[in-house]
Amino acid sequence: MKELLIATHNPAKKQELGRGFSTLLSPKINLLFLDNLAITADPEETGKTFYENARLKAHYFATESKLPTVADDGGIEIDILNGEPGVHSKRWLGRDASDTELIEFTLQQLKNIPIEKRSAQFTTCLYYHNPHTGFETSITESLRGHIALHPSNLATNGFPYRALFIVDEYSKYYDELTAQEHHDINHRVQAVQKLIPFIKEDLLQ
Repeated sequence: MKELLIATHNPAKKQELGRGFSTLLSPKINLLFLDNLAITADPEETGKTFYENARLKAHYFATESKLPTVADDGGIEIDILNGEPGVHSKRWLGRDASDTELIEFTLQQLKNIPIEKRSAQFTTCLYYHNPHTGFETSITESLRGHIALHPSNLATNGFPYRALFIVDEYSKYYDELTAQEHHDINHRVQAVQKLIPFIKEDLLQ
C-alpha cells in the first residue's frame, strides 16, 4: 500500500481535498493528513506567488514526513486592487483574522467601487513532490467571478471570501451553489482531477 500525504492544517481544505482525492485515487494509495502524523508546525510562506508557496510547503512536509506530498496555496485576486490580497489572503490584515473580519475588510477596500469593476478570481496551485523518486509537478486553476456588494447569508467556515464571491457562470454566490454546481466549477476540484494521473503514474509505476 502506497501512502500520500495531503499537507494542510485547514479543516475546510482538508475536507475538500480529502474528498476529491479519496474518490479519484486508486485503492492502492492510502491518504494521510498532517494530524495523522502529529505534524503541527508550518513553514514560513515566503513565496511571492501561489506556486512558490505551494512548492515550499510540499518540499517542507515531504521532508518532515518522508512521504510523497501534495500541498496547496491559493486565495482570491481582486483585479481593481492589482491582484490583492493574493498570497496574503489569509493574513490580509497583517495577522490571522477571523472570517468575519476578512469579509468586512474586503468590503471596506472596495467601498464605492461599482459592481462592474469588482471582478476577481479564486486561484489555487496544487504541488506534488515525491522525495523518493524526485518527481514533482504542479497544477494551477482559477475561477472567475466578482465581489458582491454584501455577503451571502450562507457562509462556509474557513473560506471567508466565498461569502462575497459571485460565480459569473451561474450568477450566484459561491456559497449558494448546489453540490453539483460546486463540483462542476470548483477550481480546487479541477486541479485535483488534473493532478491525480501524474500521482498515479509516479506511485504505481
